[in-house]
Amino acid sequence: MIPGALLIFFFGIGIGSSGSSSQEKTSTAGETGPQPAVTVTKTAAAEPAKADKPANKPTKDDKPASDEDKSATVPNFVGMGLQSAQDKAQESGFYGLASHDALGRDRMQAFDRNWKVCSQNVKAGASKPTDTKLDLGAVKLEENCPAKDEKPPASKGGKMPNFAGKSVKAARAALDSGTSVTVEDALPDDRWVLMESNWKVCSQEPSAGASLKGQPVTLAAVKFEESCP
Repeated sequence: MIPGALLIFFFGIGIGSSGSSSQEKTSTAGETGPQPAVTVTKTAAAEPAKADKPANKPTKDDKPASDEDKSATVPNFVGMGLQSAQDKAQESGFYGLASHDALGRDRMQAFDRNWKVCSQNVKAGASKPTDTKLDLGAVKLEENCPAKDEKPPASKGGKMPNFAGKSVKAARAALDSGTSVTVEDALPDDRWVLMESNWKVCSQEPSAGASLKGQPVTLAAVKFEESCP
């Protein structure tokens, strides 16, 4: 028979061995299991702010040229058709263009190709800024240029101008816009005066030099190719 003390000894060894084995298994399982992922965030160091570069200021040489800075030679327009003269002016850099009736009849140059240039307000060959206004005096192609531009009549000092030989349109324009004007056919035909720039004044009432005080004005006229009675 085995003594009781020996049995107790061997039984204690067995329990200790079993507990050790169990702890080793547990430790091994913990080492081999999946490990949680670890994310490491790295904060980049902030770069110092760069100072804004000053904008490039335009120099005197960079300034765009204006019409006042540009100059060109004024062509000779006399004798040219009005349309051709205007085209030539624009080719030379001049775009401020105007024209007027060189005979003082206050006609509009509605169809430029039907007119020719008799005069110009800026002498040909002069060097002028391209924003200079060019004014061309013109007559119709079948008409002769006057020795110098005829000016439309004008009312001065409250006196009645002399309208004899002037166009009815120019005479009307010389009067105050509120003036009552009656135009009659100077011939016994009793025609209507429709295109007033084609009719010339033969007589007037009040007479030239009379004081204008708002009284009505009467003009008797014939066509320019006709003679006054």
